Amino acid sequence: MNRAWPDSAKFWRDKRVAVTGGGGFLGSFVVKRLRERGVADLFVPRSKEYDLRDLGAIRRMLADSRPDVVIHLAARVGGIGANMARPAEFFYDNLIMGVHLMHESLKAGVGKFVAVGTVCAYPKFTPVPFREEDLWNGYPEETNAPYGLAKKMLLVQSQAYRQQYGFNSIFLLPVNLYGPGDNADPESSHVIPALIKKCLDAKARGDKEIVVWGDGSPTREFLYVEDAAEGIVLATERYDRSDPVNLGSAFEISIRDLAETIVRVTGFGGEIVWDTSKPNGQPRRKLDTSRAEREFGFRSATAFEEGLRRTVEWYRLNRADTDSASG
Repeated sequence: MNRAWPDSAKFWRDKRVAVTGGGGFLGSFVVKRLRERGVADLFVPRSKEYDLRDLGAIRRMLADSRPDVVIHLAARVGGIGANMARPAEFFYDNLIMGVHLMHESLKAGVGKFVAVGTVCAYPKFTPVPFREEDLWNGYPEETNAPYGLAKKMLLVQSQAYRQQYGFNSIFLLPVNLYGPGDNADPESSHVIPALIKKCLDAKARGDKEIVVWGDGSPTREFLYVEDAAEGIVLATERYDRSDPVNLGSAFEISIRDLAETIVRVTGFGGEIVWDTSKPNGQPRRKLDTSRAEREFGFRSATAFEEGLRRTVEWYRLNRADTDSASG
């Protein structure tokens, strides 16, 4: 579908933009994209100065930045283990940040609010590919339901605030992200950086095997972080409705095939041992990405193995710094 999109440079001209979580994994790439778009007045609140779980800090942040656009990426995130160990924190921190920030943005006269949710908001047993219309047809997978539901409330808030106040907010649902700069801390990381670290550590030690959670049968879709950043920026420029929109690559791979691919790309020569006493997580994840393409012209551009090679290479080059930061 061909559409005359608004001029990107014109959209961003003279706009003040605040990006929460702008110093993080995804946020750093969104900030880079915004600078490439010509955004000069860019505010990235840091948690040590603005704890967004605190209402007063949110009000101070909005007063200091006076943004026309807020892109809310700040979140407490982690893999299955972290979600199972601290479900209350994942629920409370994500809910309270989002609810207060959107409400205070309305009061502060923010022109557009971009809320970034999570694929974990989808029901555990969602027909594949996941379509936005299926978002409410069941309860999320138990290991990350508190996190997924907390983020999902941003969609409810977005729709309610648009209906009652005419507030221009949008809600995006990115699939699992990966890429350079991702968190490799085994206590909190997602599957790709965790497997890369396991393989390179095992290779360095001369280990004969790595242990991976589950049985390898679940499937996942992964979106390269730079593609995700481009999708968020395009949606900010071009999309002005509160209907949720998936951001994905439409590429599905089993955890077993993923582990074998990472073993090959990292050059680890040992065996993979599957710990079936540990949970698999959601059985399948693959998004229908047609709405994003139709509504704001987004399609992922990075082939999975190419993105994986870039991620492994980044981790090799930054391994000492990454390991000391997570140790």
